[in-house]
Amino acid sequence: MSRISRLPSPLLRAAACTGVAALALTACGSGSGSGTASTGSGSVKVGLITKTDTNPFFVKMKEGAERAAKENGAQLSTAAGKFDGDNAGQVTAIENMVAAGVKGILITPSDSKAIVPAIQKARAKGVLVIALDTPTEPESAVDALFATDNLKAGQLIGEYAKAAMKGKTAKIAALDLAPGVSVGVQRHNGFLKGFGATDKDVVCAQDTGGDQAKGQTAMENCLQKAPGINVVYTINEPAALGAYTALKAKGREKDVLIVSVDGGCTGTQAVKDGKIAATSQQYPLKMAAEGVKAVVTYAKDGKKASGYTDTGVTLITDKAQDGVTSKDTVYGLDNCWG
Repeated sequence: MSRISRLPSPLLRAAACTGVAALALTACGSGSGSGTASTGSGSVKVGLITKTDTNPFFVKMKEGAERAAKENGAQLSTAAGKFDGDNAGQVTAIENMVAAGVKGILITPSDSKAIVPAIQKARAKGVLVIALDTPTEPESAVDALFATDNLKAGQLIGEYAKAAMKGKTAKIAALDLAPGVSVGVQRHNGFLKGFGATDKDVVCAQDTGGDQAKGQTAMENCLQKAPGINVVYTINEPAALGAYTALKAKGREKDVLIVSVDGGCTGTQAVKDGKIAATSQQYPLKMAAEGVKAVVTYAKDGKKASGYTDTGVTLITDKAQDGVTSKDTVYGLDNCWG
């Protein structure tokens, strides 16, 4: 979830909508954001549904799925919610993809609980459903989960922040995601665990939806509420960059420690530039590629992916702290969202 997008042009969107009539509502209608299809020589149909199509994290995930579909001779259809939290759009996408005859659906749930009934209906019709990045609640609602260990991702930046503070009293602001999203809860709780803190130690908590503008507003609100904030945990790098903008406007950018999760190329560059102290890097391209391969395998031999596959996480910083394992931004930029 840090993000600079490379989005399809309006003409490409129109072509995709024309070429995938069965997914017309998913691709172009009000139920979700844009959608595209990439065709392969094989007959295996795979669906990818992301939270949005504007967040660079999901743009990279889509790139990974497209590449894997091409390599494995599959046909990929994609859809996304209009915004992070658009459960209705994702439900519509699932229904349309099932109707179009996909063999499997890869999904990053916007609402981990509310999406479950739609997933159950798809699985009842023989569709393999794999969650990417964000687990459902319960996790067993899908056949398999390919994702970062988000609790560990949060814990890594919590341990880092604790070490970097070097015994100073912390006044923590938490710029979270949104209610009902398990990935946000796991990262938040992981950070607190790594820092050795509890929610009572958080002087200001705001939801950002993982959005940069909302992250800036949230940070501005927190600075009004608790001007002495010196540690900022952020759900992702867009929120972190929003926080940095707000802090810089107050002349506080050099005395407040910002830590985050994602490890996208833009976010990793922000670590190199000193805007973010450290980030936990995850690998969405790998999540999507492994998901496509699993659907193709299922279509060919009936073998279903199952359980949880950890796609890895690495702490990235140029200011290493004793006792906290990390890699520098040279490594981070070489591996951002691979």
